[in-house]
Amino acid sequence: MEYLRSVEIDLLAWKENINRKPLVLMGARQVGKTTLLKTFGQSHYKDVAYFNFEFNHELHDFFKLNKSPERIIESLGLFRGRTIDPSCTLIIFDEVQECPEALTSLKYFQEQVGETFHLIAAGSLLGITLGKQRSFPVGKVEFLDLYPLSFEEYLVNTDKRLHQTFVHYLNQESINKIPKAFFEPLLDLFKTYLICGGMPEPASIFAETKDISKMQKVQDEILRSYQLDFSKHTNPINANRIQFVWNSITSQLAKENKKFLYNTVKKGARAREYESAITWLQQAGIIYQIYNVSNPGLPLSAYRDLSAFKMYLLDVGLLMRMSNLNPSAMLNGNSLFKEFKGSFIENYVAQSLVKSQGIIPSYWTSNRSAEVDYLIEYNNAVIPIEVKSGSATRSKSLTVYHKTYDPIIRVRLSNLNFERDQSFINIPIFYSDKLTEILDKM
Repeated sequence: MEYLRSVEIDLLAWKENINRKPLVLMGARQVGKTTLLKTFGQSHYKDVAYFNFEFNHELHDFFKLNKSPERIIESLGLFRGRTIDPSCTLIIFDEVQECPEALTSLKYFQEQVGETFHLIAAGSLLGITLGKQRSFPVGKVEFLDLYPLSFEEYLVNTDKRLHQTFVHYLNQESINKIPKAFFEPLLDLFKTYLICGGMPEPASIFAETKDISKMQKVQDEILRSYQLDFSKHTNPINANRIQFVWNSITSQLAKENKKFLYNTVKKGARAREYESAITWLQQAGIIYQIYNVSNPGLPLSAYRDLSAFKMYLLDVGLLMRMSNLNPSAMLNGNSLFKEFKGSFIENYVAQSLVKSQGIIPSYWTSNRSAEVDYLIEYNNAVIPIEVKSGSATRSKSLTVYHKTYDPIIRVRLSNLNFERDQSFINIPIFYSDKLTEILDKM
């Protein structure tokens, strides 16, 4: 199954832009970059010229020997056995981080041939590569991020009827409760999404076969590929530290207080020893660092405590697999929402906010007596968001925050239906990545 991706709208806008620059598609390994680009090329171009710099090392020489875009394209055409017509061809440089000269060449494509060529570069570890690349063509390219499937992307490809319901209640002029006949099926399908996650291959396998063991095998392969990257793309000392941090993620999230503790990584571990390991994971796009903010001012980034943060995985399905919990047992009742101290739901909300907001959210604490799970910026205001994973809906921390800062809107995300009371709103958890659209109605 090839999933329809919402980011295709952005790709089409890039194609139609008369001032188009080479595009760099960012995203972690296995989020579906290659499939997305090939599908987009086949749908919107007469030809697709695909080149993989990890599998075809001989391609590197074309970029080392000259800097002329025309000569590079001529050589690439000879390599594939067919001339590349720039007027109707999408050119894809995949795993481009393996060839620094190819990354640098994007500058010359923009300066010398401009919008004549339709060129997209993609790679699994571009975040790490760009951090080291001194000659990267800043200002000469456009960037686009690809994340794991959102719940809506999973829904539209799994159950079109339910997706119509999802969209219908999202698009109403005002906020209204969803009838139980629709709400419960949406919540049930959301549970299956939490188990398979948003990585396209395991999600597709689960949607088509309902075979949990086959799905888990693919998830294991993805997790293994991440760990192989630790040693392949860094030095032995840092690779070992990255592995320690990686292995500690489920333990960190299993705590009541999910603040990242270095002692959980390794007894006696110090921040300065493991900061570069965490940075590597973050730049690879496979973790998110959510920083604490004690004073919720604007911009939030200016008030972050860089020594206090939580760490979440890029995909809730991979977190489920790393936790080794039985997915079958999680599908019944509300155990999936309660298990692991609510970490699955918090992880889902974190990845939803990153995808929909385009920035990493923050969280708030007050003298250890209250903690609001997430803070985001919306219309020049700070919006507090509390995540409730069980049936208990009392929001003590949100109440404390409200009395202290009187925000224009307070949000609770839970497995309950829509509810609104003046500045407070409860939003069903499966609408997490539609938060801004819902807030616009208030």
